[in-house]
Amino acid sequence: MSFWRKIAGLAVRKVDAAECPDCPAGPPGEDPAFSTAVTALGAKLAKADGRADHSEFAAFAEVFQPDPAAERDVERLYDLARQSTRGFESYARRLAKRYRGCPQLLEDVLDGLFHIAKSDGVVTHDELDYLEQVALMFGLSPLAFRRIKAIHLGAGADDPYVVLDVAADAPDETVRAAWRRALAAAHPDRVIAQGLPAEYVEVAQIKSAAINAAYDAVVRERRELAPVLAAY
Repeated sequence: MSFWRKIAGLAVRKVDAAECPDCPAGPPGEDPAFSTAVTALGAKLAKADGRADHSEFAAFAEVFQPDPAAERDVERLYDLARQSTRGFESYARRLAKRYRGCPQLLEDVLDGLFHIAKSDGVVTHDELDYLEQVALMFGLSPLAFRRIKAIHLGAGADDPYVVLDVAADAPDETVRAAWRRALAAAHPDRVIAQGLPAEYVEVAQIKSAAINAAYDAVVRERRELAPVLAAY
């Protein structure tokens, strides 16, 4: 039985297999609890901005690729779930509990949800709030969410992690090494040693100051988040 026929069958039987305490050994697509949860989370995300149209189901189908023979039943289940955002927390928590040993899979689900959110051309504040809550319920740290968000929506040129050219959830040692590497490349002494004009030295000083400011911002943010990050 295919991934999507399992969803359709589950919808008809109203069986909830999510209470199984062990992460299934087989592919997630063969797990009815996984199938139901991702369908409900995708559907309820479509409602998060106050409107739900067919383009969002099309985006959902593009990400999770339903079996054509079962697509009508999948869309029926999707339509039922998207009537309200209420209850999405229980699906996120069940999925997190069932796949707590598979964090990459949970990130993949969040990637799919971002794709759905972008399908109408804009990701609203309400959709971002929904996605952030799902990420936290999945056990993903705020810095991991920041990295995934930047992948999908981009980050400002002044984002300290962009300045340092490092992922937002990189370990402290990696961030420190990136800071030192960037600073060494931009240091005014290096420009002076190359015999470049004074204007280049001034540019290097400005760039070095920006790199130091970015590193200070990262350290400050991580210090403030330390109590939260300790739980991950």
